[in-house]
Amino acid sequence: MAGENSYDILIVGVGGQGVLLASELISDVAMNAGMDVKKSEVHGMSQRGGIVSSHVRIGPVVYSPTIEHGQADILMAFEQAEGLRALDWMKKDGVAIVSTTRLVPSIVTSSKEFNYPHDPIATMRKNAEHVIAVDADKIAMELGNPRLVNTILLGVMTNYLPFEIGLWQDAIKRRVKERFIDINLKALDRGRQIKLSKVEV
Repeated sequence: MAGENSYDILIVGVGGQGVLLASELISDVAMNAGMDVKKSEVHGMSQRGGIVSSHVRIGPVVYSPTIEHGQADILMAFEQAEGLRALDWMKKDGVAIVSTTRLVPSIVTSSKEFNYPHDPIATMRKNAEHVIAVDADKIAMELGNPRLVNTILLGVMTNYLPFEIGLWQDAIKRRVKERFIDINLKALDRGRQIKLSKVEV
């Protein structure tokens, strides 16, 4: 990991997928566990389907909000091509949690040169040891709300961070609108059932 009891987490996706809420929830949990947290976000065109990323650094003391290239312990990607694009930010022994979602950011649709990668997750698996591909869209639809992808992926991530589940549940209760709390708690639990040994659902 980044150091003893330290974790560098890179979250990537497309605007509207909940990247920034996910980074807020992770930060909330870590701070309530007594850790120092720094985060850095790139909102570029986030409201128009553009690329969005967030660095979250957790440790006893954190000085910089930005993860060094090739040093992320965990990569969480809400869109598989974005996961592939960010793969070289991850350590060789890091864990990539990737939604099988396919979305083309609006910033690239104007380019006639753009071709969506053939199989981003297969390519990631050739270049990284630990890739967890999750059909988060399918699980979200089973739960009745397509906007639950971020919480499902957070649930997967809870298996790789040392924080008690109660802290995650409390963070959701604080940060999510009241009428969506119960469904988000269910999504978190579904994600927690997915681990590295159970790569796809």
